[in-house]
Amino acid sequence: MELRCAVQKYAWGKLGMSSLVAQLSQGNSASTPVIDQDPYAELWMGTHPSGPSVLATSDEPLLSHLLKNVDSLGEEEKKKFGTDLPFLFKALSVAKALSIQAHPNKKHAEELFATRPDLYKDPNHKPEMVTAWLGPFEALCGFRPIADIKFFLQEIDELAVIVGKVACEELAKAKSESEEVQALRGCFSALMNSSEESIASSLKRFEQRIPSLSAEKKNSLLCDLFTRIAADFPGDVGCWSVYFMNYVILQEGESMFLGPNVPHAYIFGDCLECMACSDNVVRAGLTPKFKDIDTLCSMLDYQPGTVDRFRMHWSKVDEYCEACSPPVPDFAMARLRLPSSATVNEAYRLPTRSNASILLILQGRATSTETDGDLSFGQVFFLKAGQQLTVRVKGEQDLIVYQAFSNV
Repeated sequence: MELRCAVQKYAWGKLGMSSLVAQLSQGNSASTPVIDQDPYAELWMGTHPSGPSVLATSDEPLLSHLLKNVDSLGEEEKKKFGTDLPFLFKALSVAKALSIQAHPNKKHAEELFATRPDLYKDPNHKPEMVTAWLGPFEALCGFRPIADIKFFLQEIDELAVIVGKVACEELAKAKSESEEVQALRGCFSALMNSSEESIASSLKRFEQRIPSLSAEKKNSLLCDLFTRIAADFPGDVGCWSVYFMNYVILQEGESMFLGPNVPHAYIFGDCLECMACSDNVVRAGLTPKFKDIDTLCSMLDYQPGTVDRFRMHWSKVDEYCEACSPPVPDFAMARLRLPSSATVNEAYRLPTRSNASILLILQGRATSTETDGDLSFGQVFFLKAGQQLTVRVKGEQDLIVYQAFSNV
């Protein structure tokens, strides 16, 4: 069944047709014109109440359809998650940094929802996997190795002053892993709890000093990245997070998995994201929205290390299909790339899933005996558990399809 999906116009999204999300929205529902000045940030594919997908033929919400047709879901899926999809599938187009954020674990999410439902809208956790699309995707993710953080505190006096002498000394003398984690917690908490005036003043002093630095020093201190973020969020404490969190550039097709309590922020580019069906976000910087600093600092995973620990590996299913299974039952993903060559213009049957899935056509066209008309860019389809889909490439472009489904 073809779906019509919700578009979210958050301020950090790319404008107009420069946004992948806007382009997909035209393939998904061309009846809504793209406005050049509007930021098109996210396309939501799933049943989350903040942006539910509907059936293209009837405008019936997908969740309503599932409740009336429970056989659409797999048996293991229903045992684990009931009669709703456990995942939310998204496309994102990022023009400027999203907030420094983390997502609570399941137990913590339930507590936050029970005590502060105005801020935390559901009781679910939100582990997520991000995959770069159409070029490099920039992000901050997890705490850097301790040696890196020590270097920045030594080299950037303006940052060390904000963190404070005591916290910096505790980090410098930490020997064991547990001591380093505890000292890092102290440094980051001190930074995040500094007054807005002192943060703004320290950022301004560093920005004014940058032009006098050598090219080598500018490079080692990530000055280009820092000034880009500071230009979009002047005076914001999140600008200093560049020196605590790993900076990563994902190339097209590369993925990261972000579990509970991992601090992160997307900076620029287009990506696909799959997550548990939740919108729970705890923020502490790079945002005009409410910053829940106490909650964030108390919940974060302060384990330092390189970004490699978050990278995900895709495994071959067959000649044209790959799959990736993160360490959670809520979701997994597959991707299909069918070349537009004569040998593949024969019918190809996608691997049949035991659970329901959502497909997004990201490139190319195809015909299918199971659908009415062609499959083309921007179309989104729901496949019930066990449903087969056979496609044949049409035209000169390769067919690229991403598929999200529960991991049980």
